[in-house]
Parts: sequence; structure tokens; C-alpha cells
Amino acid sequence: MSASVAAADPLAPVHPGEILLEEFIRPFGLSPGKTAKRLRIARPRIEKLVRGQTPVTVDTALRLEKLFGVTAQFWLNLQTRYDLETAKLTLADDIAAIEPIAAA
Repeated sequence: MSASVAAADPLAPVHPGEILLEEFIRPFGLSPGKTAKRLRIARPRIEKLVRGQTPVTVDTALRLEKLFGVTAQFWLNLQTRYDLETAKLTLADDIAAIEPIAAA
């Protein structure tokens, strides 16, 4: 889902990168570049993450856990929820067409 879709729909799923930027990077007075340096990753990787262009990986979640003191599971849960909500929107028609198996 693009940022423009999320901006148009206030109930659209929020990418974990947006939460990272708004709730962690900015409040700690960091930039994506400074955050990348502290995480020991390439700057483009964190820039893509905060723009919602790449997911939180296990590797990134572990690094964020160490830097911000928030569990890796928190970051992975945000990503999983985002993926699920995005898929529900994208696949809604296909899922609706599936006929469930009746209980015996």
C-alpha cells in the first residue's frame, strides 16, 4: 500500500516504519541517517523502512530492540499486523468469494 493510499484513508494500516519514525526516531532527536549508523546498517535500508517501502525484518527488529529497548517481538508484531491488514484490503474480493466448508 502506498503512502498516498494511507493518507487518503485514515483507517488504512500504518506501516511499522511510520511508527518507528514518529514514536522513536524523532522523539529521541535522531534522523534516519543517525539511526542507521547506531543500528550499524546502511542508511538506505532505514530510509526505505521509514518511508514504508520495506518491511521490518528479524535482523532489523533485533537491532531496534537493542537501540530503543523495545522487544524485537513488538516490531515483528507491528509488521505482521500491517501485512495482514494490507492483505485483507487487497484480497477482500477473492476472500469473500471462498465458500467455507460447512461444519459436520
